[in-house]
Amino acid sequence: METQTARTDIAARAIEIIDQLKSAEGPLLPILHGLQEEFGYVPQETLPLVANALNISRAEVHGVFTFYHDYRAHPAGRHVLKICRAEACQSMGGDRLANRAVELLGINWHETSADGAVTLEPIYCLGLCACAPAAMLDGEVIGRLDEEQLEEIATEVRL
Repeated sequence: METQTARTDIAARAIEIIDQLKSAEGPLLPILHGLQEEFGYVPQETLPLVANALNISRAEVHGVFTFYHDYRAHPAGRHVLKICRAEACQSMGGDRLANRAVELLGINWHETSADGAVTLEPIYCLGLCACAPAAMLDGEVIGRLDEEQLEEIATEVRL
């Protein structure tokens, strides 16, 4: 029963967000952003509500949702570590650091640790090319990332 109540609450709040944003120009992206901001992810049950409100197909909504890497289908961990995978960071050792992050955290890209502590995501340019390799932890950018810093971050996010 509690699960059904939670789903009803999600749907009700989603409809409010959709109604607030559906008259904006090009409303699909703002609506998806609004849903993710509200819930921390875009609940799958809200996608048909979006399609219906915008009079577009569910496939169109799903296509846009899955095209952009920033939208999540599941809640993120308490911490989100994004490691730049763009060329400048790769040329400065980013691949090695990215592989080390996977190893240290014990999760793959777009995964959240079983304890809900951390989500690991690739990002394709933070605009810190001169300070490569770069990462972002919980919205805070980190330039000139090295293995020692990465190990500290891995320990910190597990606390």
